[in-house]
Amino acid sequence: MRTALIDNVISSFKGIFHGSPEYMVRTPGRVNLIGEHTDYNMGFVLPMAINRNVWIAFRKREDQTIRIHSLDFNETIRFSSNNPEKHANQWSDYILGTVWALKQEGLLSSGWEGVISGDIPIGAGLSSSAATEIAIAFACTVASDREWDPILMARIGQNTERDWLGVQSGIMDQMVVANARKGHALLLDCLSLEMEQIPMESDLSVAVMDTTSRRGLVNSPYTIRVEECHHAAELLGLSSLRDLDEKGLEENRNSLDEVLFRRCRHVVTENKRVLKAVAALKANRVVELGRLLKESHASLRDDYQVSGKTQDQIVEIANRTPGCLGARMTGAGFGGCAVALVMKSTEDEFASTVSRQFNQVTGLNPEIFFSAPGAGASRELV
Repeated sequence: MRTALIDNVISSFKGIFHGSPEYMVRTPGRVNLIGEHTDYNMGFVLPMAINRNVWIAFRKREDQTIRIHSLDFNETIRFSSNNPEKHANQWSDYILGTVWALKQEGLLSSGWEGVISGDIPIGAGLSSSAATEIAIAFACTVASDREWDPILMARIGQNTERDWLGVQSGIMDQMVVANARKGHALLLDCLSLEMEQIPMESDLSVAVMDTTSRRGLVNSPYTIRVEECHHAAELLGLSSLRDLDEKGLEENRNSLDEVLFRRCRHVVTENKRVLKAVAALKANRVVELGRLLKESHASLRDDYQVSGKTQDQIVEIANRTPGCLGARMTGAGFGGCAVALVMKSTEDEFASTVSRQFNQVTGLNPEIFFSAPGAGASRELV
């Protein structure tokens, strides 16, 4: 379906590049239903794609130059794909880093020019960065006449985060952006990268609640949590906390200080909650599913200590609002979004009640929208 955003991308391309685009790609944002901070611990996650996207309209060039105009930042970058140079903490680093990562793997052979824009809130924990990385990788793949490999491109996106941007992230975001299926959540084993598409009950609605408070990941408590988990695994003689279960955690309690024990307890119990949530979804046990989300938030707040104050506040309000089965923070934490499972018949009342009460408590105006599970990255008709 054509939207104003798509029309703007295409018309802007025509105005800037004095011609029509040859191709268009779309990549979604994502919300993680459950399984938080388990991906870089090689555990289980259950995200889904949302109905917010990044779009690129583009055409090939005959040289190695890549030229991209961002409508969201009102800026154009131009560089050689053979020599992308980093610009610290700028939007363009996600583009430059993706091209660099593709070049490292010998997957880039042609330049292109295009216009990029999206409606995924930036810094909200909805993976606008991963959507941008996968969109750039897709455009480069098309321009280079290569076959699209969503798992390989998810790895490229992760390499961009780790080796170019310095964020020691897991691979969840890029995997769901590239591989999601409409109407399904994605159960991902972050160790083996095995995936299972889990149908979502049609009576359920997923509310994405953006507190409008923001955080960064580089040099943030996120990095500290990654280091804490790696240190705990080393102390326990494990390759990752994926190999730890509740029995092993209790048996080795004296090997860990209280902080590391609590971090491990979150990861171990969160992995169990993901698998229980999948079983509940398959059996349409929606009350149990909501309870698992509430337990996840409590663990993230108390054991992992990553939920921001505004996330705690909006989750508390959501959980006492009629029609809500369960809510929790989503994303890295320290601000950003929360997610709630809501009965579809109560959407309007839920959104108005949560917005009003959250504003009364914080003075902030949250953005609340509902999304069915969407499809992953796709090539679209221009």
